[in-house]
Amino acid sequence: MSDHTELITRFYQAFAERDGEAMAACYHPEATFSDPVFPSLHGREPGGMWRMLTARASDLEIRFSDVSSDGDSGTAHWDADYTFAATGRYVKNSIDAKFTFKDGLIHTHVDDFDFWSWSRQALGVPGVLLGWTPILKNKVQGQASAQLQKFMAKHG
Repeated sequence: MSDHTELITRFYQAFAERDGEAMAACYHPEATFSDPVFPSLHGREPGGMWRMLTARASDLEIRFSDVSSDGDSGTAHWDADYTFAATGRYVKNSIDAKFTFKDGLIHTHVDDFDFWSWSRQALGVPGVLLGWTPILKNKVQGQASAQLQKFMAKHG
């Protein structure tokens, strides 16, 4: 197993154990992260996001597979089952991840999932009716960003 494949595996093992600090330690200081909810995180923000999400998770279950790396890039697939805290609704999300590496750490991380599918599960009727629109997506992104900034201000 390559060092980068081991790094991705360590990252998801920490996620499965809800260890946000160990996840954050896998990121390069200049790291970037993007997904449909958090589209543009930089520096300490990716690690802060995982610390926030794992700290709030009461019933999170993570499964990961298809971890691979080749040179300076890597991929993985992961599934998350959890209760979305804001609504109390159960979510089953399927995510494909792409990585690049720098100095033995994750430099870029892009998670891709179906936002409309996620919003239907997490938000119920508003997600069903508006989850495919930029209006709802922008609102969710704004709320997520505000929550992350508040968490990082409080927890460093």
